[in-house]
Amino acid sequence: MKSIRNLALLAALLGFQAYAEEEPKKEAEQAQPPAAAAAPAPAPAGGHVFAWPFMDWKEMQPRGGSTKGSEVTLRTEAKDSWKRLHQPGLDKFELDRRAILALAGSYRVSFDFTETAGLVENFKPTRPYFSWGTENVSVLEDRGGFISLQHSLVMYFKNEKGETDGPHVMKHWRQDWTYQDPELQVYQGDLTWKKVPTENPAGKWSQAVFQVDDSPRYESAGKWSHDGGMSMWRSDVRPRPLPRREFSIRKDYNVQEGTDEITVTPTGWVHVQSNRKLQVNKDGSRQYVGQELGVDRYEEITSPDLATAFNAYWAKTNGYWKDVRETWTAVLKERDTFSMKDTYDGKQLFMIHFQRAEEIEKAEKPDPEADLKHAQETIRQFLN
Repeated sequence: MKSIRNLALLAALLGFQAYAEEEPKKEAEQAQPPAAAAAPAPAPAGGHVFAWPFMDWKEMQPRGGSTKGSEVTLRTEAKDSWKRLHQPGLDKFELDRRAILALAGSYRVSFDFTETAGLVENFKPTRPYFSWGTENVSVLEDRGGFISLQHSLVMYFKNEKGETDGPHVMKHWRQDWTYQDPELQVYQGDLTWKKVPTENPAGKWSQAVFQVDDSPRYESAGKWSHDGGMSMWRSDVRPRPLPRREFSIRKDYNVQEGTDEITVTPTGWVHVQSNRKLQVNKDGSRQYVGQELGVDRYEEITSPDLATAFNAYWAKTNGYWKDVRETWTAVLKERDTFSMKDTYDGKQLFMIHFQRAEEIEKAEKPDPEADLKHAQETIRQFLN
């Protein structure tokens, strides 16, 4: 398998995006209010821009991924996990569990975001965002009331000759689900997280989301509902750091505050985000600058094969990533509040972890003791 270092760097920098992002507009361009007398140009068929029908549609063309991936074949029949979820006689707890386990699979994943409101003067919405990739979601652990799902990008590209290049595997984000979790790691802004008791945890599942390097990103709790054949989890309000698609072009806010809805479908799942854009200042004052709506759609595919490539990568590197996860578990257990450095010695955390994982993947003989020491020392270097 080809070196994944450059792809890992690219994909991690782009957050939940598999492909290269076009050059963003300069902030000064985005900040310019539209001319008062300018009428919107009529949109061609299919050119309507959701939420902004009276803006010139050409100014609202989506930014995001531009590299072409290989063709995919979508699953047409219901997944086995969907059928298991709809077996009769299941109690609420087992329905919840099966809904979470149904999130695993191989998917074409699309990420679609649109600002819906501005809350400051002279507001002009940024261009909508759209990107997609192919992603494998595997069950790392299932201990009844705890389920861990590992996402990994498995990418096939089309080159200039139209030939398929791949697979390229990159470990992506992770989500851990805990039943009736008594406390959450809540993002405070400024790369700081604080342990907070869960509000009314009875019957709730927490979803803890971790970065590509397994450092914490955000966590929230909510309840699953199963009514009329629809299984959906709705979170309480959660703050989180800005995603790449935002912090690469925005400097006017530093926290995304919102809710998540995850709905299981016969051939995948849909994640809907309702986010508020919030500036939290060091003196504690707060200013909302806007709102956005996001839809992440996971559609099961039957080809290309994602699982085989992921399993081959994971067989060689899982020991190291387990060390990383367990080191973070210890850190979160011992600290009520923690802050992270953005870089150490000129490098970001994911760069160091991915370089080590690549070395392990190529090594002829594993060295578990050295890998554990590397994981622990690396993470400690990034803690304030």
